[in-house]
Amino acid sequence: MDFTETDEQRALRAAVADLGGRYGHGYYASQARGGGRLNELWQEAGKLGFIGVNLPERYGGGGAGLYELAIVLEELAAAGCGLLMMVVSPAICGTIIARFGTDEQKQNWLPKIASGSSIMAFGITEPDAGSNSHRLTTTAARDGDTWVLNGRKIYISGVDQAEAVLIVGRTADAKTGKLRPALFAVPTGTPGFSYRPIDMDIVMPEKQFLLFLDDVRLPADALIGDEGAALLQLFAGLNPERVMAAAMAVGSGRFALDKAISYARERTVWDVPIGAHQGLAHPLAQVKIELELARLMMQKAATLYDQGDDVAAGEAANMAKYAAAEASIRTVDQAIQALGGSAMTQEFGLASMLANVRTTRIAPVSREMILNYVAQHSLGLPKSY
Repeated sequence: MDFTETDEQRALRAAVADLGGRYGHGYYASQARGGGRLNELWQEAGKLGFIGVNLPERYGGGGAGLYELAIVLEELAAAGCGLLMMVVSPAICGTIIARFGTDEQKQNWLPKIASGSSIMAFGITEPDAGSNSHRLTTTAARDGDTWVLNGRKIYISGVDQAEAVLIVGRTADAKTGKLRPALFAVPTGTPGFSYRPIDMDIVMPEKQFLLFLDDVRLPADALIGDEGAALLQLFAGLNPERVMAAAMAVGSGRFALDKAISYARERTVWDVPIGAHQGLAHPLAQVKIELELARLMMQKAATLYDQGDDVAAGEAANMAKYAAAEASIRTVDQAIQALGGSAMTQEFGLASMLANVRTTRIAPVSREMILNYVAQHSLGLPKSY
């Protein structure tokens, strides 16, 4: 495994950094505080081929992999304008459809997802089923040649931007009667599908929603992939989700660290820059190390996934998400400490970022569930839940 990036990967990183630099945190914060969206950035990233860089070329994508998609999100986040829906639309939904969808489903959805002209959201979490996805109560029942969905979803990102939501429901096995997972592409304009925003206390342009599915009737081809293999398909999308969450966290940490370094070089107290003092320099050096370690695990996870090793990628993706969340939280907190009162101003964009990176410890999967995963699958300890 070689972590020396290719010329193409370095060129992609530089091109995305240039795009992010032209928008920056000022654009992100202005849109977030004004109730706007990052439409201009999303559309330009799509036109440049960044949104769908991981999707097959025959469907309008870049033909690269999750590693390259993670580069895109990391660099945008490092510029202060990370696109949360990249975690969802091309990484989760695009990956699942590309790997398991029919030719017709791929032709219908992938070109739009790759170009950024269409966004697909992802709906798995329910009011009574967060980490325990086995308790999902959203059901899909056959009715002739159609499916009828009923249920509720909560904390679903970007539904107001989406053409459709990839809903995780459960169908009854004809032989056993037991419920098993199934994935459905539900256009947001379908009768019986409705949503309302959740009042959040964090400053982000992407909104969170509560979804209602009341006798939502769908054609047979709304079922993505094989009804009996949905659990495999689901985890094929969740591993990229964890890698992309790590990329967002690492990029956010880099943004905060860059702010702290610039300030520590320029701010002078007692005739020397404050960065000359070990009490400030050493903590910044420490979080730099932690960010780089998290980044390496993220790169390992993405590489394993692109090589088709889903089992090893699952372990690495969970570890990467854990490490990146912890590193980004510590980095932003230390950057705030370095800037002192200046960190509380909108000029630097750090105070609001602390709440945002703190969510990476609980979403898209909590730190505790990752520790459960590692304890069970990596250490071979008895399952605790």
